[in-house]
Amino acid sequence: MRRPAVMLVMCVLALLTACGGGHATPRPEVTWAAHTPDVTREGVTLSCDGSEVRLPAISGLEEAGSFARLDSLRRPLEVEGRIWKENDERVYVGVVCGVRRAEEFATLVARSRLTVYEGKPALRWVTRTGVRNFMWLERPGTAVYIGATPGLATEVRPIANDITSG
Repeated sequence: MRRPAVMLVMCVLALLTACGGGHATPRPEVTWAAHTPDVTREGVTLSCDGSEVRLPAISGLEEAGSFARLDSLRRPLEVEGRIWKENDERVYVGVVCGVRRAEEFATLVARSRLTVYEGKPALRWVTRTGVRNFMWLERPGTAVYIGATPGLATEVRPIANDITSG
């Protein structure tokens, strides 16, 4: 039953993309309050098999290391990411390598919600520790991941909007 449901969702996504859909509402302009961290143009470039994804640096947050694993994934995949922090709050941004098909991607995280980001399949989920997670399949072989603790969860969308791939 799960495979037909995934196929149905993917057909609807393809139809929405072909018809110019994919966004329920137009992308909002991002305006920053004085105390909100800014997304800057300088950042980090991560790659999966030679395809690069440029992550923004986030001013106002301190760099806090890197990560190479996501416990939420149902199977082991290559993961490369960076962590930023503000006090006890964290933002995780990275790439997950090796997922080639939308069907694989849709079943990658248990208890996740399948959605769309810029016409691409995306997953949303919350961990037991309260981390809000968002990941989309940028292209075959490369998924982009963003996670944030509750205090920085509002930063997920602006960070996603500033990620570029080449």
